[in-house]
Amino acid sequence: MIDMKDIVALCKRRGFVFPASDIYGGLNGFWDYGPLGTELKNNLRDLWWKAMVTCPPIGPDGTPVEIVGIDSAIIQNPKTWEASGHVGGFSDPMVDCTETKKRYRQDHLVVLTSPKADRWPAFHEETEDGEIEKKLKKLGMPKDVSLFEKVNLTTLDVSDYAKVVAPDVSEPGTLTEPKQFNLMFHTFVGATATEDNKAYLRPETAQGIFLNYKNVLDSSRVKIPFGIAQIGKAYRNEVTPRNFIFRSREFEQMEMEWFCHPDEAEKWHTFWFEERTKFWKSVGLSSDNLIMREHDSDELAHYAKEGLGTSDIEYRFPFTAPGYGELEGIAHRCDFDLKQHQEHSGTKMEYVDPQDPQNRFIPHVIEPAAGLTRGVLALICEAYTVDESRPSGVYLNFHPAIAPKKAAILPLTAKDEHVAPAQKLYLELREEFAIDLDIKQNIGKRYARQDEIGTPYCFTIDNDTIADGTVTVRDRNTMAQERIHIDKVAEYLREKMKPASIEAGAKAA
Repeated sequence: MIDMKDIVALCKRRGFVFPASDIYGGLNGFWDYGPLGTELKNNLRDLWWKAMVTCPPIGPDGTPVEIVGIDSAIIQNPKTWEASGHVGGFSDPMVDCTETKKRYRQDHLVVLTSPKADRWPAFHEETEDGEIEKKLKKLGMPKDVSLFEKVNLTTLDVSDYAKVVAPDVSEPGTLTEPKQFNLMFHTFVGATATEDNKAYLRPETAQGIFLNYKNVLDSSRVKIPFGIAQIGKAYRNEVTPRNFIFRSREFEQMEMEWFCHPDEAEKWHTFWFEERTKFWKSVGLSSDNLIMREHDSDELAHYAKEGLGTSDIEYRFPFTAPGYGELEGIAHRCDFDLKQHQEHSGTKMEYVDPQDPQNRFIPHVIEPAAGLTRGVLALICEAYTVDESRPSGVYLNFHPAIAPKKAAILPLTAKDEHVAPAQKLYLELREEFAIDLDIKQNIGKRYARQDEIGTPYCFTIDNDTIADGTVTVRDRNTMAQERIHIDKVAEYLREKMKPASIEAGAKAA
């Protein structure tokens, strides 16, 4: 089983992800993307944008669907978040420990209950049984977890809290009653920091799309059904950010709002669920690690309760295995958002059929919403492959289209007769591909480095190159080598990068 500690270590060592403000000890819930992480994130972002906006999928009628893109402000008029329900309802129930002064999400604590015990130990939901046994032993209680019933703290009556032993304490009764904690970061606009100047960092990118729905209709030649897509940062003041970049306080989303006639919502919900599943498989996530799950009724967001609900595409991360974590949700938001903004702003959100002005309606919305930064993490976890037979001990099995570096040019030695043609090839290829020119160290160590960063192909310039113009191509996954003419390198890479080959590559991975 892959250990997340190894993945996190590789990410820092090779320049994928760093702790934000690392030289000052970091800041919990915030991360910086290094040179390779930025390339990987941009590759995923660009493939999503191409699949959704510049080259959208073929719809049920056999023609491409229509989607346009926007880039809205991170800070919007505060009334936006009142209308959307975030000011009043975007919160989590929290409990405090009066002894440790720590704060916990109520639904993240698991309690071991037993009618025979006067103390019920509480643990974070991800605590493994081995750690639970140690804590029970420390409390002088039977360490056999099976003697207790595991229940979520939310299922207990507040009167039972007198028996609950909070994490990191030894006596019961230190947890407070749950209180609502709003997850939005707030700031102030202008020179005066008063309630009248209070604003929020957006907790999702979707509302910027709804605010521009009328602008897009009035300025673009779109008609129902159509979509508006956006990629951008969002901010949530998570109380317990965890699992590396999976749950952080600053993250990026890739969202599309699909506006359709209410009678066609079910058809489009099914369509987008299938298309989005295809996309994640196409960029290299294997079928074995992906599942499709319908939300239970008690999980539904307020905007989806009257509709078709939400279907999740989930990925089996190392920290969720054997379970899964959400990668993307395809929600039926009904007409909730447009109606709310119509009511709060006074702007009519009706769609008028250009062929029949009497046909007016507020569209329903299907929302495929994916985490860009979660997608990056899934790609790294999927690609991380242990292979003790090679010097690096591990390689990243990225599909060539998603890999940060598409190829590396390696002169066999640092002698000019090898370096000069290597530099010439590099300069030719860099206009089209992200290429690494790696000259220093012996060839084995350079292969090992390229394996660890997931470079699919290495082209080695050697004495035969000088003699006959051929180079050695090394395949990252198989380590097999072949020779091709130096003039064919660009064509070779173009073939490997073709989008049409992505799905085949995913199946082979």
